[in-house]
Amino acid sequence: MTPLNRDITPLRQRMIDDMRMRKLAPKTQTAYIRAVRKFAGYLGRPPDTAAAEDLRSFQLYLANHGVSSITVNATITGLKFFFEVTLDRADCMSKMQSVPVPRRLPVVLSREEVAQLIASAPNLKYQTVFSVVYGAGLCSHEVISLKVGDVDSQRMVLRVEQGKGLQDRYAMLSPVLLERLRAWWWAAHAQGKMLRGGWLFPGRDPSHPLSPRQINRAIHFAATAAGISKRVSMHTLRHSFATHLLEQKVDIRIIQVLLGHRRLETTALYAHVATEILREVVSPIEGLRPM
Repeated sequence: MTPLNRDITPLRQRMIDDMRMRKLAPKTQTAYIRAVRKFAGYLGRPPDTAAAEDLRSFQLYLANHGVSSITVNATITGLKFFFEVTLDRADCMSKMQSVPVPRRLPVVLSREEVAQLIASAPNLKYQTVFSVVYGAGLCSHEVISLKVGDVDSQRMVLRVEQGKGLQDRYAMLSPVLLERLRAWWWAAHAQGKMLRGGWLFPGRDPSHPLSPRQINRAIHFAATAAGISKRVSMHTLRHSFATHLLEQKVDIRIIQVLLGHRRLETTALYAHVATEILREVVSPIEGLRPM
């Protein structure tokens, strides 16, 4: 995948080569080049002629124009690669600083809402997709990448190839989830929608998997049909999976492995939304004498 379709200057080609050497993801390459192009547009001259003060004024420009913290940090990351790797001028970044990003708690559904959401899916395929995401804690790109051979009913696991963090891992496969997968497998084969050894959740063309856009449309449809007013996405089911396991007293380090998180701190966020655990904590005010 070529990050941009425009005529490529020697400088940009060098940056592209540097990113390819490090095997950066195509989306990352596109984001880095977008950051450098944005800075060059602000500067009004080739970006390799910039000094540290130019980069400082560019960050001030972003702040004054209300650019979000996430976008500012992503822009800084792209520029950091350009100046430190491609140009070997790390000193230019000395006056650019990343900014704090407000931490927002994830939206979590109750078990009843999850059941309503799955039941309200457009058809059996999407009911099964939602069941896999919630029942195994997968990301949306992980579930659409599953193939029939990734379902290991002997060991009761799902093989996830190049999932979260570009790492292979095994996800849990419960008996209920296995039965739902079998029901979908029989229905899909009876209708000729699934190729032998092909995608577990094929798109309109069985030789291709479902697209992220298709499953996003389906889950928004299901949330509306179920009367759920919360902001629901495919990742909401993954958040709900982790939170409900934590409420079931599953060790947080096991949840970390199931989710494919590298850092325990990322998984620990769910402790803030596990309401059943919060309700079990006795407030110190309970030990005070009545007024």
